[in-house]
Amino acid sequence: MAIQTRNKKSIAFSTASMSDLVFLLLIFFILISTLVNPNAIDVSLPSSHSKTVSPQGPVVAIDRYNNYYFYSDPVDLATLRGHLSMELGASEGTTGVELQADREAEVQSIVNIYNIVSLINAEHNSRHKVILKTAPDR
Repeated sequence: MAIQTRNKKSIAFSTASMSDLVFLLLIFFILISTLVNPNAIDVSLPSSHSKTVSPQGPVVAIDRYNNYYFYSDPVDLATLRGHLSMELGASEGTTGVELQADREAEVQSIVNIYNIVSLINAEHNSRHKVILKTAPDR
C-alpha cells in the first residue's frame, strides 16, 4: 500500500516578477544616462582624420560667440588663467589642456588659450600642451 502525500511540491519558477525588475532597471538607466551629459556646451567641433587621444587634463571650451568655459562653467580670460594655473601647477608631468573650440570661433580666441598655457609653462617651468579636440571626419 503506497502512501501518498497531499502537498505536492512544484518545481516551476515564475519569471514574471523578474521581468518587471529588469524593465524598471532599464528605465532607470535610460533616464540617468540622458541626464548625465559630459559635453554640456554646444560646440560644433571641426573634423579631422587624426586618431590622437588626448591625455587627461583640464577642459576648456569656446563656443561660436567666443565665450570661454572651464569645465562647463562660463569664465573670462583672467579667471580662466587663474583656474588653469592652479590646475596645471598642481599636476605632475606633462598634461594637456583639452580645447573644444567651435568651428565658427575666432582664431584669436583659440590663440588666447595657447598664450595662457605658454605663460603658465614659463611661470612653472613645465611643458603642458594644448590639444585641439576634433570630431571624426565623415
